[in-house]
Amino acid sequence: MDPTPAIVSQHSARRLPRWVLWTLGLLYILPGFIGRDPWRNADLAAFGVMRELAAQPGQWLHPQLLGESAQTVGWLPYWLGALAIHALPWLPAHQAAQLPFMALLALTLICTWYAAYYLARLPGAQPVVFAFGGQAHPVDYARALADAALLALLACLGLALLAHQSSVDAARLAFVALALAAFARSVQPGNSLMPTLSMWTLAMFGLALSGAPGIALLLLLSGELARRCGPHASSDMVATEGAASQANAAQALAMRGGMAALALAAAALAFAMGWPGAWLDGQAVLPHWQLAASWESLARLLLWFTWPCALLAGWTLWKWRRQWRSPHLLLPAACLLALLLATLLHRGSDRILLLALPPLAVLAAFALPTLTRSVAALIDWLAILLFSVSALLIWIIWLAMMTGVPAEPAANVAKLLPNFVPRFEAHGFVPALLLTLAWLSVIAWRTGRHQPALWKSLVLSASGITLCWSLALTLWLPVLNHGMGLAPISQRVAALTPAQQCVLVHGLVHEQIAALQYHGGLRVQRITGGPADAACPRLVVSSEGFATLNHRIDLRQWQLLREEPRLRENRDVWLVFERRPGAAAPQ
Repeated sequence: MDPTPAIVSQHSARRLPRWVLWTLGLLYILPGFIGRDPWRNADLAAFGVMRELAAQPGQWLHPQLLGESAQTVGWLPYWLGALAIHALPWLPAHQAAQLPFMALLALTLICTWYAAYYLARLPGAQPVVFAFGGQAHPVDYARALADAALLALLACLGLALLAHQSSVDAARLAFVALALAAFARSVQPGNSLMPTLSMWTLAMFGLALSGAPGIALLLLLSGELARRCGPHASSDMVATEGAASQANAAQALAMRGGMAALALAAAALAFAMGWPGAWLDGQAVLPHWQLAASWESLARLLLWFTWPCALLAGWTLWKWRRQWRSPHLLLPAACLLALLLATLLHRGSDRILLLALPPLAVLAAFALPTLTRSVAALIDWLAILLFSVSALLIWIIWLAMMTGVPAEPAANVAKLLPNFVPRFEAHGFVPALLLTLAWLSVIAWRTGRHQPALWKSLVLSASGITLCWSLALTLWLPVLNHGMGLAPISQRVAALTPAQQCVLVHGLVHEQIAALQYHGGLRVQRITGGPADAACPRLVVSSEGFATLNHRIDLRQWQLLREEPRLRENRDVWLVFERRPGAAAPQ
């Protein structure tokens, strides 16, 4: 076997204190959910489906909004949100719906940690054995690398927004991480069969019920390819021969067969339930003649979405290239390659690339035992510069919103959000101040003289992105809810509608309908062309849908009441019509 490139002493294999790891995870998870309104696009659209599903349980096999199927295919995420809304009626519906997705993000972090832990304990992943002892103990080494993998995942810039949405993407991410952990556990010697198969069952059926059976099959195929290319598990893990070796080989064969059968069963179930278009992402695969443009989109996305994990993962593959057949490289690399291929085939979709972050973080962790001090110091100084400047800008813009000084940022915010009225909120300011002071203490600790640790090179990156995300979701939360949500325009439309009356809609997408229902408190119905339309004295039409409005109703019966822009006059205008007095009811 070729010598390992990892040189790690027992002192460097110290694990990150558990309270630090848990605190960092909570500070990353909570700000993205606590106090945040559902934002536009997938987040608000999915929430609208969940609310309707909670009110009408008979639609559980057909998640929909006002008779139209959910825009993103999948059952399980809508079920989880609807169950939470139904079970917690004393909470605001959007906060109740966010609770399962908080748990799913926590599951993603935990499974990534365990995937790295299982893989780091394999013989091929172990560091160099020193001539006079003192090398890292395998368990301590595995824990330190698992801590590093979790920090690497938190440091990914692309994880923050999509993983905090109450949508199918967060569910798929959690089940991909769970599948990776199940794969990693399956190559461990002596592990029992049932827990691994239980993890794999949950991952495969979770992906299938989240509208991504194709992802489940891709993970199965990539894992089997890694097994075929690498050394047989029993030859690499079993220290004894005879009956024990044969029993271990039989168990490994049974596990592989069970995992394959479960993946195929999950995909078959999804297909039987009518999801033939959801093999990867609920949309058609990219035609081959558009692949060039998709390559460009993927390249641009990789530059920032996967920072800094992509660079570290590339370094891992280079430094460990002589051990390329070891499962600790092959398994995450094969899963990563499959998910990058899926991203490429879907026009460089960030929603698919999101799923590649757990295996990417695991690969990135294995770079740390091979980094020189100068490279580790460069990573630290880049993190200090990037996130300190970003945090300073967040504070400056918040100060400008509160006081008008500096004038230029304040003018820019007023131009972008003309109807927004800033106000000081202590419950956002105090946590932001404490987190900023904590960031300064982390910088002081990292630049001080302390014992080396494998995970130290990623502490600043993970803490920095957590700081900026938390600052944005505390100091900027009111302005983000105003600019990213649809509550203000929905409430303005509600103010134009007589009490206890319904509103007809045309040309509005699911997120806009959900906003009128939830934020506006309106009874919304689509135009039917029948007598039911006569009960609604108001009609709301998107500017894009106005061109086809005359095909649905007689415009002579309606007059324009007001044009309501979402933010500015030239962007996302809703047209509000009122029924003319004496207009005849549809027959």
